[in-house]
Amino acid sequence: MIAFITGATSGIGEACARRFAQGGYDLILTGRNEAKLSALKSELESKGRKVKTLVFDVRDAEAAKKAVESLDGEWKVIDVLINNAGLALGLEKEYEGSLDDWNTMIDTNIKGLLTMTRLLVPAMIERNEGHVINVGSVTGDAAYANGNVYCATKAAVKAISDGLRIDVAESAVRVTNLKPGLVETNFSNIRFHGDTERAANVYKGIKPLTGDDIADVAFYAASAPKHVQIAEVLILATHQGSGSVIHRK
Repeated sequence: MIAFITGATSGIGEACARRFAQGGYDLILTGRNEAKLSALKSELESKGRKVKTLVFDVRDAEAAKKAVESLDGEWKVIDVLINNAGLALGLEKEYEGSLDDWNTMIDTNIKGLLTMTRLLVPAMIERNEGHVINVGSVTGDAAYANGNVYCATKAAVKAISDGLRIDVAESAVRVTNLKPGLVETNFSNIRFHGDTERAANVYKGIKPLTGDDIADVAFYAASAPKHVQIAEVLILATHQGSGSVIHRK
């Protein structure tokens, strides 16, 4: 079995790589940081797994196409695609937001996900087998203050996941949308452009989820019996009631 994971160099993607390796999958790991991919590859191969790394940015459709076309032999048979690559940038009112930040989020969270889906799902349809796991967000259900465009991209992930599930219903391909709440990764550090102190404040007063928590849910969905499709899972920290309701101590 082979899992193809985008954005595998940190956070949920990295956790998924370790969890699926532990569960017996060989891995195709993608990301922009070649050094981090290489280190993760060495770690997982030392535990007996086969790992292939592809260095590209999902925003670059041509680079993604070339990377996928470079796969040969057994690496062409992908059982699980985890569309994890994504990010949030900025936390401003919509009328004060950065056009560059908006474009980066839209190109990564929406268009990058669509690119990988378009490149890999046809082979799943042809084999009548496969699973697409999209990493969405609780914010795809309802916007929160100053989250505007990021929330919109995750709402798009929900709609795209639902649409794909409808489109593949005649086949045995399954589609899952994971909707995490507050997860402590480097997500907030990226959102605040490296402002570590501001990023740390996001998780103050609450025990947030970890990348491992989300990876466990992803693996559960992939491990369900073939007649079971885990269509959507909302995963929140215990003291988080919604995308915007968090009880802090």
